[in-house]
Amino acid sequence: MEEGRDIDPRSGFCSSNSVFYSKRKPLPLPQNPSLDVTTFISSHAHHGRIAFIDAATGNHFTFHQLWRAVDAVASSLYDIGIRKGNVVLLLSPNSIYFPVVCLAVMSLGAIITTTNPLNTAAEIRKQINDSKPRIAFTIPPLASKIAAASPSLPIILMEADTSSSFPSAVTTLSRMMEKESSSSRVKERVNQDDTATLLYSSGTTGPSKGVVSSHLNLMAMVQIVLGRFNIEEGQTFICTVPMFHIYGLVAFATGLLAAGATIVVLSKFEMHDMLSAIERYKATYLPLVPPILVAMLNNADAIKGKYDLRSLHSVLSGGAPLSKEVIEGFVEKYPNVTILQGYGLTESTGVGASTDSLEESRRYGTAGLLSPGTQAKIVDPDSGLALPVNRTGELWLRGPTIMKGYFSNEEATASTLDSEGWLRTGDVCFIDNDGFIFIVDRLKELIKYKGYQVPPAELEALLLTHPDIADAAVIPFPDKEAGQFPMAYVVRKAGSSISEKEVMDFVAKQVAPYKRIRKVAFISSVPKNPSGKILRRDLINLATSKL
Repeated sequence: MEEGRDIDPRSGFCSSNSVFYSKRKPLPLPQNPSLDVTTFISSHAHHGRIAFIDAATGNHFTFHQLWRAVDAVASSLYDIGIRKGNVVLLLSPNSIYFPVVCLAVMSLGAIITTTNPLNTAAEIRKQINDSKPRIAFTIPPLASKIAAASPSLPIILMEADTSSSFPSAVTTLSRMMEKESSSSRVKERVNQDDTATLLYSSGTTGPSKGVVSSHLNLMAMVQIVLGRFNIEEGQTFICTVPMFHIYGLVAFATGLLAAGATIVVLSKFEMHDMLSAIERYKATYLPLVPPILVAMLNNADAIKGKYDLRSLHSVLSGGAPLSKEVIEGFVEKYPNVTILQGYGLTESTGVGASTDSLEESRRYGTAGLLSPGTQAKIVDPDSGLALPVNRTGELWLRGPTIMKGYFSNEEATASTLDSEGWLRTGDVCFIDNDGFIFIVDRLKELIKYKGYQVPPAELEALLLTHPDIADAAVIPFPDKEAGQFPMAYVVRKAGSSISEKEVMDFVAKQVAPYKRIRKVAFISSVPKNPSGKILRRDLINLATSKL
């Protein structure tokens, strides 16, 4: 904990400035200002041998092969003109090649932007228009989405695919990986403050925005991951969480590599594949999102009869807090497994708070203690005053992992980051006497469907393009399996008889599956405040009053 006479050692609260300080060990940060995250990770000493294994094929990279591949791809990118500050788009499901691309791009001081493989060409086009990538990496089955989104964007195929030709494909990743390291390459100086990643998040409100994270943000998160897991040799993680998402990216493409852990990659989540991989590779850690954990609990007897999960000692859950029933039930069914939870945002480069032991996770409903080096304030949204322990307000976070801002969006940045570097999370929380954070509600309007973020504003804008819809509002509807799903309240135009199914089909054709509207109700008008903002809370109360 930071020095200060007025800090309560139990809660971490400082009475003189109303800041909560982390109770975790201090965060050692690299002192050299000219350092990129790839060099930082590759210079960590460890005794790990195998870095990545493809769960489906058994193909793998040793650490030596991984760093050789990263260097070769960086040299190839340099040869085709990629320089510091250029943006490179990556559209791919999880694969052992995903981290190779990320690490190679960042080592040049170029910027990686990832996108969800489920996104439509229109959604991808928006991101391309905003981030202006110079080149895109993708797999053959997804190449047509990029071609449709931006016909002139050059593509590098991540799999050799001779059966079809893509006019915009310039080379393949496997060809790039064969390149000998070039001694003639001038390594540009990359500073800790330079931008490393540009991941798209809905932020606290509204449509998707590019979150600018620096090399320092990622290096601080690597140190947090290392401190949290204290990994000795022989630890194996299962990767089911998407690497295009901040949770997957900081764990599997950066943090765990520095520890020498082995990562078994599943290209998509399939319960049988995940459980088979734990058994086959004797995995010790399983990061997942709450719906998968709930499914493991509900089918525990069948699972334990069929798979040998004795190697598994920790499950890491992120995306939403777990209930008391789920934690107790899981520990009862899997007595040798510890549940660890994490809370974070794309804007905080991943974990802002976590529980690092079963004992901590058993404070039911907690998001955990603040991550090392992270500070918090609980701010009353009405008065703007910072509050003490056990008082509820908006959680603000500050520390070395907090983003630089939103890409080319000063207005959104100013409304989210204040002049002292505090990030307004949009989550309504309190911090208890022992420094544990509890999330009470969301100021933000995001819907969390199976851990995916769905911005209601985006779906509302889409609904208003339908000729039969006069007005619409989208809210989160609680669901046991998904957490929440999008529900629409629709005002029909005079004379229209548009049905629930027609509304759902109209949206489904234009968005990724996780954004689909799964329930529709028709109303005479959408409740709004005097400035025209939708009173979503009123609609949520209306929808859930019948439950």
